[in-house]
Amino acid sequence: MEPPLTGLCQEVLVPDPQIRRVRESDVDAVVEMVHELAEYEKAPHECHLTSEQLRTALFIESPALFGHVAEVDGRLVGFALWFLNFSTWRGTHGIYLEDLYVKSEMRGSGLGKALLTELAGECVRRGFSRLEWWVLNWNAPAINFYKSIGAVPMDEWTVYRVTDEALDALGTAGRV
Repeated sequence: MEPPLTGLCQEVLVPDPQIRRVRESDVDAVVEMVHELAEYEKAPHECHLTSEQLRTALFIESPALFGHVAEVDGRLVGFALWFLNFSTWRGTHGIYLEDLYVKSEMRGSGLGKALLTELAGECVRRGFSRLEWWVLNWNAPAINFYKSIGAVPMDEWTVYRVTDEALDALGTAGRV
C-alpha cells in the first residue's frame, strides 16, 4: 500500500477497490473529478471540459483517449485518463498519463498506485517501453509518491506549448 500523503490525509483502508476501464455511464462523474483536479491544481478557470466532449473523445470509433476508474462500493473515487505516444528512439509506443486523480478523502488508500499499476500493466502486456506524465513543481505529495514507485524526473527536458493566439498565428502563417 502506498504511504499516506503527509499533511493532506490519513491512511485510508479501502474494501475491495475495483480498477476498470471507464464506461460511458462514468463520464459525468469523471468530468466532475476533472474539475476537482483543476481546483486542486489552482486553475479551475482553465478547465472547460464537458461531459459531451469527454464522451466523444473516449467513445468514438477509433478513440485517441482512454481511461480507467477506481470504484469503491459502487462509487467512482478516482480516474486515470491517458493516450498513446511513440518513442522514435525505442521504436515502440508508450502511454502518456494526462490526468491521475483520487478524491481527497481516498488519498493514501493505494488507489493512485493501483491506477498506475494498471497502466504499467497495459504497457507490459502491449510491449510498450514507457509510462510518463507531468507533475506540477509545487505538488510535493505527488512528487514523493511518484518517486516511491520508481519514477524519475526528466530534469534535462523543458516543456513547450503553443496555444490561443500563438497557435492561431502559427497555424495560419504562410508556408515557406
